[in-house]
Amino acid sequence: MAADRILYIEPSSGISGDMMLGALLDLGAGLDHLKEQLSLLSLQGYKLEEKKCLRAGIRATKFDVVIDRQVEESSHNHTHGSSHSHRSFRNIREIIDSSQLSQWVKEKSLEAFHRLAEAEGKIHGQPAEAVQFHEVGAIDSIVDIVGCMIAVEQFLPVRILSAPVNVGQGTLECRHGIYPAPGPAAQELLKGIPIFSNAVQGELTTPTGATLLATLVREFRPRPLMKVERSGYGAGMRETQGNANVLRVTLGESDLADQVSPDEQVAVIDATIDDMNPQIYGYFQEKALAAGALDVYLAAIQMKKNRPGVKLTVVCAVGQVDALARLIFRETTTIGIRYNLAQRKTLQRQFHSVQTEYGTVTVKVATLDGQRMNVVPEYEDCRRVAAEKGVALKEVLASATRAFLGDSRVDPSGNS
Repeated sequence: MAADRILYIEPSSGISGDMMLGALLDLGAGLDHLKEQLSLLSLQGYKLEEKKCLRAGIRATKFDVVIDRQVEESSHNHTHGSSHSHRSFRNIREIIDSSQLSQWVKEKSLEAFHRLAEAEGKIHGQPAEAVQFHEVGAIDSIVDIVGCMIAVEQFLPVRILSAPVNVGQGTLECRHGIYPAPGPAAQELLKGIPIFSNAVQGELTTPTGATLLATLVREFRPRPLMKVERSGYGAGMRETQGNANVLRVTLGESDLADQVSPDEQVAVIDATIDDMNPQIYGYFQEKALAAGALDVYLAAIQMKKNRPGVKLTVVCAVGQVDALARLIFRETTTIGIRYNLAQRKTLQRQFHSVQTEYGTVTVKVATLDGQRMNVVPEYEDCRRVAAEKGVALKEVLASATRAFLGDSRVDPSGNS
């Protein structure tokens, strides 16, 4: 059986849509396939260019969306309020929904654009449905976002992980004035994601780049234990002094991905809450897990003055206590937390790809002293396959388990 496949993103010089696509093309995603799939969108007025270049001496792929001059002139000759010079989020959704792209590409593209529209809407004080994208920028964004999903699909099934994100420093010029880096929309999209800045001036992470990370990345963490298969380098627009302006994406595999030692110290953070909208808990859980929490769960409790409440518990690495405490204070209504250090024991985990009657699915196998304890199909893979094939999720889950247990190449310990 194939080992667990990992796609690891390193935005040490930030990330933009064109850098991500450049890195994926450099990694092996085909430009001809990308053009063929993008032609399924009812979108004209652009062409794609791919070229090799050097950034701080590193060979990388520069990807560009070249907008036809007629589109640019048409856009510049209309006022900001003209429907001819802008595309709404609703219009972009219709373009993607009505295409013959795969179900996975459409779902991920729409999820990304919804995130982007929500962020832009929050910044400008309007609902996501009302957000307007400048015509030239809209074409660029559609190609970058949908194109990235098309490219990523070629590497599935894969777990997408990322290192912390460099956002740059100093200021940048936005449509309405000068802002500190990152820009307002990127800042909104990067909530819950670990970020940093170094000495490089200007905007390093764009809203499109932040959207792709928020949509695709399962976990932000240091580089995992993995065998590198190949790497791709996507070039940024400019040379940056003292910094290689490239995005590296690595494809690799690990037979023992996420293996932890039998004894490990973790932090357990508790907060008791009796005055918060219950809709916020799910949102917080997503943010906490994206920020690196190992587990997040709720328990019903009875608080003082006989009020029903909720005990929120976050389990994390010891070094993440401060970051997750800040996230709890920012996103919930609690005014205090408690935490303690605890020892935990975990089973070793291996990831295997199995071929089901519906498609390829990743299965997680937990072992103790070399003996298999549990077999669990990965939910996101099964969800994707179920949506693509139009079958019940429970059927895909059962099929993946049968495929793993019935494979004669797998011994009882789960080793291939």
